[in-house]
Amino acid sequence: MEELEKERLNQTFNSYFKTFHETFQYLLDQTPYSSLDKVSWEEVVKMGDQVYKQATIIFGMFWTEEKTELKAVEENMVTYFNTVQDLLLLSRGCTVGAGPTLSSYISLSLQKVFDAVGCSIKLLAICVSSYGSCNKDLKLDVLRLVGAVCASFEVVCSDLKKTPATNITAIGKEMKQFAGSVKKVLCEMKELKPASSILMDEASDGGPPITEAGLQGEDDDLSPEEMKIAQSAIGVVSETTVVIEELIRSIIGLLDQEKSDNNGSFVYSLEKLLKLCQEIDGEIFELKACLYPPQDVTDIKEALENISRIISEMLAVVESFSTFLATFFQACRGLTSSIKQMETELDNYCTSDIESKMQNVAVSNERERERERGDSC
Repeated sequence: MEELEKERLNQTFNSYFKTFHETFQYLLDQTPYSSLDKVSWEEVVKMGDQVYKQATIIFGMFWTEEKTELKAVEENMVTYFNTVQDLLLLSRGCTVGAGPTLSSYISLSLQKVFDAVGCSIKLLAICVSSYGSCNKDLKLDVLRLVGAVCASFEVVCSDLKKTPATNITAIGKEMKQFAGSVKKVLCEMKELKPASSILMDEASDGGPPITEAGLQGEDDDLSPEEMKIAQSAIGVVSETTVVIEELIRSIIGLLDQEKSDNNGSFVYSLEKLLKLCQEIDGEIFELKACLYPPQDVTDIKEALENISRIISEMLAVVESFSTFLATFFQACRGLTSSIKQMETELDNYCTSDIESKMQNVAVSNERERERERGDSC
C-alpha cells in the first residue's frame, strides 16, 4: 500500500515538474513582446509571498513525524507548482517598459527567487521519494534541508520588496551610488596636506626640501601653489555632489511623466542621465589623481573640460522633460562657475611658473658669470 502511494505521489510530482520545466524553458528562450500587458512589480511581490507561503505548507507536511495523508500532500504539491508557474508568467510581464537599469534589478531579484524554487523542487523530489519512510536518519536530513530552504525563501521574498518598481527608482538608486562615490573622492581630497615650512632651500644643496621637523617632505605633500589648486578642485567636486543630488531629487518627482510615457523616450533620457553620472564620476576620480605631485596642469584642465561637457549634455537632456526643479539648474550654474574660476587659477599658475623659471634661469646665469669673473682674477 505504501509503495503504491509513493508511486502515485511520484507520478504527480514528475507530471507537474515536467510542465513547470517546459514553461520555464519557453519563457527563458523568448523575448517579451511589446504588446504584452504590463504587470506591476507589486503583483510579483504578492505572488512571491504566495510561493513562500505555499512552500512552507507543503514542506510542513514532511516536517511532522506523522505521515500526512496522501491526498493532502498531492493537492498542496499541485498548488505549489501552479503558484510557481503563475509567478513565472507574471515575471514575464513585469519587464514591459523597463529600461536596462530596471530590467537588471528585476532579473537579479527574480533569479534569486527561481534559484530558491529550484532548490525547493529538488528537496520536494527527496521528500516524495522518502514519503512514508521510517528511516529516522533520512527524516532528520530532510528536516534540516526543509528548514534551510524555507529560510532562503523568506530572504529572497523580502528582497523582492526592496527591488525598485519603476525606472525612476531604479535609476535614482544607481545615481545615489555615484553620488556616494564622488563624496568618497571629496573626503580623500580633503586629506591632502601642504608641505611643512621649508627651512633649507632645495637649491642650496641640490637635495629635497627639509621640513621643520628636519625630515624630507613626504611625496604626497603639496607646495603652496599646488595646495591652492587642490583647494579649487575640492570646490569643484563639492559642487558636483550637489549637482548629482539635485538631479536625483528632480527625477524622483517625475513619476507621473514615466507613467504617461508611451514610446520609451522618457526612459531613454533617464538612462542617458545615468550614463552621464557614471562619466562624471570617472572624471572626478581622474581629477583627484592629477592633484598628487607633480601636478600636471594639462591633465587637470582636460578633466575640467570633460566635466563641463558632461554638465552641458545633462542640461540638454533635462530640457526634454516637461518640468524639472530649478535647484538643479542652480547647482549646474554653481559647478560651472567653480570650474571657470579654477581654470583661471590654472592659467595664472602657468604664467607664474614660467616667470619663476625664467627668473631662476636669469639668476643662475648671473651666478655663472660672477664665478667666471672670479676665476679670471
